[in-house]
Amino acid sequence: MTIFTDRFARAVDYARIAHAEQFRKGSHIPYIYHLLGVASLVIEFGGNEDQAIAGLLHDLLEDCGTAHEPIIRAQFGDAVADIVKDCTDGTAEGKASHTDPAAKRRDWLTRKHAYLAHLRNASEQTQLVSACDKLHNARAIVQDLEDPNVGG
Repeated sequence: MTIFTDRFARAVDYARIAHAEQFRKGSHIPYIYHLLGVASLVIEFGGNEDQAIAGLLHDLLEDCGTAHEPIIRAQFGDAVADIVKDCTDGTAEGKASHTDPAAKRRDWLTRKHAYLAHLRNASEQTQLVSACDKLHNARAIVQDLEDPNVGG
């Protein structure tokens, strides 16, 4: 049984503040919804506190920038920071460097292929967090497809 400490609550606040201005694509749903969903799935599938915290913070480097890495490492530890880094397929800075749609698409495809190759050798801790992220995203896509106002 996983016991959660104040680190988990601090991670919820850190994620909430860092992603405060962000929403799920094509919606008005605050982004924290996704992060809480990933952490919830991590817990459901037997993850420990470090993995649940990484689930909360997994998109920080990708969406908010690499300046968060040393803060994550200092506040939540090396294990969490390593999982977050391993779950990152590109940084906010790297994505911002591509301005035209064709370059963005090529970068996206390259990043996704590299990430899949990387996951083959990633730790089980990282693989669980990554799988929970993908599962939560897939469930959101299915909901969108079933909603006549969105994808139906």
